[in-house]
Amino acid sequence: MTAPEATAAATEKTKPAASWREGLAVYLQPRVLIVLMLGFSSGLPLALSGSTLLVWMSESGVDLGTIGLFALVGTPYTLKFLWAPLVDALHVPFFTRAFGRRRGWLVFSQLLLIGAILLLAVTDPARSPLFVALGALLVATMSSTQDIVVDAFRVESLPESEQAAGMASYVAAYRIGMLVSTAGALFIVSGFEGSGYPRGAAWMWGYVVMAALVLIGTVTALVATEPKQSARAEAATQADSALMRVFHAALGAFFDFLRRKEAWAALAFVVLFKFTDAFSGNMTVPFVIDIGFTRNDYAVIVKGVGVVATLLGGFAGGYVARRYSLATSLWIGGVVQAISNLSFAWLALVGVNEWALAVAISSDNFCNAIGTVIFVAYLSALCQNPLHTATQYALLTALAAVARTYLSSSAGYVAKATGWPMFFAISVLVAIPSLVLLAWLQRRKHFGELGPVRV
Repeated sequence: MTAPEATAAATEKTKPAASWREGLAVYLQPRVLIVLMLGFSSGLPLALSGSTLLVWMSESGVDLGTIGLFALVGTPYTLKFLWAPLVDALHVPFFTRAFGRRRGWLVFSQLLLIGAILLLAVTDPARSPLFVALGALLVATMSSTQDIVVDAFRVESLPESEQAAGMASYVAAYRIGMLVSTAGALFIVSGFEGSGYPRGAAWMWGYVVMAALVLIGTVTALVATEPKQSARAEAATQADSALMRVFHAALGAFFDFLRRKEAWAALAFVVLFKFTDAFSGNMTVPFVIDIGFTRNDYAVIVKGVGVVATLLGGFAGGYVARRYSLATSLWIGGVVQAISNLSFAWLALVGVNEWALAVAISSDNFCNAIGTVIFVAYLSALCQNPLHTATQYALLTALAAVARTYLSSSAGYVAKATGWPMFFAISVLVAIPSLVLLAWLQRRKHFGELGPVRV
């Protein structure tokens, strides 16, 4: 341990524990509250082109084959890194001049998102599924663009002392936004139907209400202040042409990262850290149905105690990230999210018991939320240059999606070959490669080199 590290460690040991009032005060800081509201705005539109839309299509009599193809409208969320350099580099006429580099893009993307949701609202799944698909694709594209800007704004606007609280608030609000656009949207549609509206009109007005809720994010962007780091980056590139700024954002985000020590090990760690969560998560619903629970049993528990556990886990993750070093926090998050999979192995042995299902879902959601908040904190720490924060963060999140999308695709075959208890035990073991990489990176002092955002 170097002298500075020893001094920091000694200071950490002698530092008194923060009281709950001090902890709460951090969450009430204006910048953290801004990030919380933007988290809600980011989580809101996700289901409107996904699960909620599929319910609308099912009720409209669209055949299952067509409904299955609608999974493809989520493609912009995985490819958003392709246009993230445009967000980093280009100015939006009027908006950038009026609100600034990040806030201008925020307001612009949110207004386009509102327009896309309203366009989707007036389509008819029964008569024109193609137009529904185009509307949903526009919603997903505008939503993912908003995500690009919000991620960059969050990383650049929060000082180091507020990053942990900001991560926890963002993740919790994102989940609430998703809940509003799933269960909330369905309740609103049912309310319109109960008031005498035809089913098609009820769905249209339900989506109109969702479009109006995006204005929460727009008002937040207008109230917020432009991050100082972003303003300095804007001034530093003012003399460059638009093409040159795009070029630097696209290539700079990649090569700036590769100049780090142990860059390739860090990239592998980004891919593998949430693998244990993705591997088991892909099979949670088939497992619950297979052992004898109904869809309603699962839905009620996931939308009830599961959501509460996720919110509590998010704030617990924020506490861990604030209380401990980044490396220690990653150890805690990595271990608890892996061990939580054993709750499903226990459920497989217990059988059909609603209390056991509630315990398993709650412990899994709580622990995975802790891991997610700490992982987001790590990704944010990797994006240190505001010249290409949006591009770099989009690239890293795309890499993180590799485990969820591709590596976990074999989970069904493993479950079929081993049975449920052994499958969930194996899902714990698949966390070992990421923990080995974590130990390697910690030994190579990778985390000590991650500092605050800089130009």
